[in-house]
Amino acid sequence: MSTAQPLPKPELKPEQPAPKKRGRYSVRLGTVEIAALLMGLLYMIPFYYVISNSFKTQGDIFTNTSGLPKEWITENYTNAWEAMNFGKVFLNSVIITVGANAVIVIFCSMAAWKLVRTKSRLSTIIFFLFVAAMIIPFQSIMIPLSKLSGDLGLQNSYWGLILMYLGFGSGLSIFLYHGFMKSIPEEIEEAAIIDGCSQWGVFWRIVFPLLKPITVTIVILNTLWIWNDFLLPSLMLRDVELRTIPLATFYFFGQYTKQWDLALAGLILGIIPLLLFFFAMQKQIIQGITSGSIK
Repeated sequence: MSTAQPLPKPELKPEQPAPKKRGRYSVRLGTVEIAALLMGLLYMIPFYYVISNSFKTQGDIFTNTSGLPKEWITENYTNAWEAMNFGKVFLNSVIITVGANAVIVIFCSMAAWKLVRTKSRLSTIIFFLFVAAMIIPFQSIMIPLSKLSGDLGLQNSYWGLILMYLGFGSGLSIFLYHGFMKSIPEEIEEAAIIDGCSQWGVFWRIVFPLLKPITVTIVILNTLWIWNDFLLPSLMLRDVELRTIPLATFYFFGQYTKQWDLALAGLILGIIPLLLFFFAMQKQIIQGITSGSIK
C-alpha cells in the first residue's frame, strides 16, 4: 500500500515594498489644499465685514471699517429688531416661502410626471416651453406683470405673491423633476394599477415618495431664492404689514440717511433663519445629493 507523497510547499515570494509617493504628487496636493484654503478665506471676507460692523456704531463703521469693534454694541440688534418689526416680517417671509415651496412642489411634480409618462409630441413641446421660460429676463416682463397683477387684484396679498413664485419657479422645478422622473421604472406604476390603485393613488403613494431626493434639492434652491428675493415682493407688496425681511432691511436706507449699523444687524437677523434651516436639513441635503448621484 503506497503512501501519498506530500505536496511541495509553494514558494513564498518576498513582499514587495509599498511604492513611495512621488514628491511631485505631494507638492501638487499641498498646493491645491493651500489654494482651497485661501479661496475659502477670500469668500469669508464679506461675512467678516458684515458681522464685525454690525456691532459698531455708525461713526465707528466709517472710521474703522476693516477693524474689530472698539466696543461691541449689542443694542444694534435690539434696535434693528424693533425698527424692522422683525417678528412680523419674519412671519411674512415664512408664510410666503413655505406656501410657495408647497405649491411649486405639488404642481411641478405632477406636471413633470404627466409630461414624462405621456409619450406625444405635444408633451415634448410643452416641456420645452417650460424650459425656454427660464431664459426670459424678469426685467423684461416686470412692468406688464405689475399692471396685470393689479388688474386681477393679486397685489398686497400672500397668495398673489405665491402664485407669482409658482409661475417663475415652475420652469427649473419641472426641468429637474422631469430628468429625475425618467429613472423611475414604469413597471412599478403598472403593477400598482393592476392591484386596483387609481392614477391619483399611483402618484401620491408610489411616485411621489420616490421623488424625495430631488424634492429636497428643489426646496433648498427655491428657499434660498424666495427668502432672499427683493424685486418681486417690492412690486407685489405695498402694505407695511406684509413686508418681508429683504424689504424691511431695504427701508433702513432712506433718501438722506443710511443707517448702516441697523441695516447690517438686520442682515444678520435675516441670515440666521437660513443657517438654522441648513443645519436642520443637513442630513436630508447629503442624502439628496448621494441619492441623486446614484440615480
